Amino acid sequence: MRLTFKKYGWLQGRDLCEFVLENDHGMSVKLLNYGATLEDVAVPVDGAKRHVILSLKQAEDYSKERNFLGGTVGRIAGRVWRGQWKNGDHILQLPINDGENHIHGGFGTDQQVWSFRPERGEDFVSVHFSLLDPDGHNGFPGNLQLEATYTLNNSGELLYDLTAYSDKLTIFNPTNHTYFCLDGLGTEINQTRLFLDADYYLPVKEDGLPVGGMESVEGTAFDFRKGKSMGEALKSGDAQIALREGLDHPFILNGQKTAAKVVASDGKVSMKMSTNAPAIVIYTANSFGKGEKLVKDLPQYGGLTLEAQNAPAPSNDLREITLEPGKTWRRHVSWKFDY
Repeated sequence: MRLTFKKYGWLQGRDLCEFVLENDHGMSVKLLNYGATLEDVAVPVDGAKRHVILSLKQAEDYSKERNFLGGTVGRIAGRVWRGQWKNGDHILQLPINDGENHIHGGFGTDQQVWSFRPERGEDFVSVHFSLLDPDGHNGFPGNLQLEATYTLNNSGELLYDLTAYSDKLTIFNPTNHTYFCLDGLGTEINQTRLFLDADYYLPVKEDGLPVGGMESVEGTAFDFRKGKSMGEALKSGDAQIALREGLDHPFILNGQKTAAKVVASDGKVSMKMSTNAPAIVIYTANSFGKGEKLVKDLPQYGGLTLEAQNAPAPSNDLREITLEPGKTWRRHVSWKFDY
């Protein structure tokens, strides 16, 4: 096991650093303390390195504009209806930054420079990132202390553990926003196969917020329970997929050990995901390859997210993501790669 890091810049009064984690079987992971970001995952295939998540060309590019590639997005991932949290008779107003709604926490945790502590054990290497998001930042109450830890082991497993603690009642629903592309960087996901242990999904409106309650995946393009290619869903003609130009939908997990499995079209790389989150939001890079400066060279449908989180709410009732003061919030995600 090997862990190295280098400084590549200076921002927000802190060093910007890139970390390289390597196991004994040729798998390597790159991390940034900018946004506690998963920058790159590479595995050996046929004597060469295959990069299996969407990445920018260099670490310096990540802070140039918000891109969500591998970042720890918070305090809120996804949209909040009208930017409102109704708590009893009080309504907290968050910044409106997505049409009439709030999205991705405003100036989010993925745009901030985190402190770090590397750790090396006999059969693992880790980096612990920490951040204090102050009371009132982006309109959120409470001093929120965050720690995000990435751990690589010799079993090809990359662990992501996020903990949070607030000194005031607040709302919190973060996620890791990695895009998986198991056929390699620059490919499309049409032939990538997805297995998803979810009987229900949430249909959405034009603005991306849920219409209301859950709908069964049975007989729809959203049924991945037995596994199918992403292209089968993307080219299905389903009205929901047409509305968002691809998948951009929450799935309610059944709670089994393996929540999802992604398999490359050639079968040479697969990834099993497990999590304690109640839902996964799948987004298929629908807007990539268009006008965005940094992701314009990444193809539309060039990757898919598996965002472990609580499903977004259709109203200002956010009781499912309320964090009480003095209680520790925990999220665990495992990405197990076979190659």
